[in-house]
Amino acid sequence: MLEFNFSPFPIIETERLLLDRITDEDVNEIFELRSNAEIMKYIPRPLVQNNEEALEHIKMIRDKIETNEGINWGIRIKDNPKLIGFIGFYRLQPENYRAEIGYMILPQFHGKGFVPEAVNRLIQYAFEELKLHSIEAVIAPENYASEKVLQKCGFTKEAHFKESEFYGGKFLDKVIYSLLNK
Repeated sequence: MLEFNFSPFPIIETERLLLDRITDEDVNEIFELRSNAEIMKYIPRPLVQNNEEALEHIKMIRDKIETNEGINWGIRIKDNPKLIGFIGFYRLQPENYRAEIGYMILPQFHGKGFVPEAVNRLIQYAFEELKLHSIEAVIAPENYASEKVLQKCGFTKEAHFKESEFYGGKFLDKVIYSLLNK
């Protein structure tokens, strides 16, 4: 079985991006991401209502890193400290050599290739450093932008679960994409 250790925190670079630790100083951007109904419409979680809740979200991210249960990186454009999004591995399954990837980015940075750039670099990190065998992504079927990112990064659609999650008073479908370490 795999054992994860995210200490020291791994800082990762791509051609245009710096993936580094999310801190309390990123509270405004975390609030902007997690309180935006348009960004959150495919994520069945409550909207963050204020900076205190955004700080609680940052603390949850930090706690998961410290307990090696998950890891999130802030996405930043090199030479600019402002957080534009975040990306990470959730629901780590060390017994199955598998993890779930997730990401979100501020709307003004959509369509610029930043998310596929970050996803491709984390795929490399997952397979080379974490020694994962597979990565999955769980998305809403109507989240076409995320579906396009996953397909561009080599993920394959594995499943479509009908009304498998109850949130906000209704049943939601979910689609699973995955990528195997070849």
